[in-house]
Amino acid sequence: MLASSPRRVELEGCLNFRDLGGYVSADGRSVRRGLLYRSDALHLLTQKDVAHIRDELRVGAIVDLRSTKELDSEGRGPLEQLPIRFHHLPLVDGFDVKAAAMQEPIALADRYFRLAEYARGPIARVVQTLAESDAPAVYHCAAGKDRTGIISAVLLGVLGVPDEVIVADYALSAEAIEAINERLLRSEGYQSMLAALPPDTMHAEAETMISFLEKMQSRYGSLRDFAESAGVGSRTIAALEERLLGDD
Repeated sequence: MLASSPRRVELEGCLNFRDLGGYVSADGRSVRRGLLYRSDALHLLTQKDVAHIRDELRVGAIVDLRSTKELDSEGRGPLEQLPIRFHHLPLVDGFDVKAAAMQEPIALADRYFRLAEYARGPIARVVQTLAESDAPAVYHCAAGKDRTGIISAVLLGVLGVPDEVIVADYALSAEAIEAINERLLRSEGYQSMLAALPPDTMHAEAETMISFLEKMQSRYGSLRDFAESAGVGSRTIAALEERLLGDD
């Protein structure tokens, strides 16, 4: 049902770039393809990748979920040369806070839940930015799994995509997780941070997202309710639906 071939974008310098489109919401409408992408970090793209993103995908907006420290260390990459709107909207922008929230010996789903609660304001700004984009957009973090996975779950939940599909979309990162981890561990900026995190951080298992969704629904009722409580207004939700949902 969720084979990766029609949604994964093959790039030389990016390992987890995927189209969020093609999923069917509870009311039968489909998330339009070619409008919203999720990804790992973009700073290692090749010029061939840049040409594909510019000429084929026609990406016009990038939402960078990484911290300021990550951005300063790795940079924006070669897409900076294009007339693309960059939005730096870190979910967590301070390693002291992140260390306290992420390094405790708790399950990955619990860390996602804590991050979602802590970053309610930034998450709302990400949703609003993507809803207002007038061009195809991509949002990304370092691995395209954790922070990007939370945003993907919220977006798909707001659009009415069923839980099992949100879980399957998250688990698609497992196809590239070994290569992603190897790349991150080659980066001096990530070595010490990854070494301090529990082992389950390095995986993308369906059970993690199942548990995260259960915790969110237990606290908020639904992901749409969470988004609204975080400050996503009805106009933004309507704009997101108009932009991303269709009958094909």
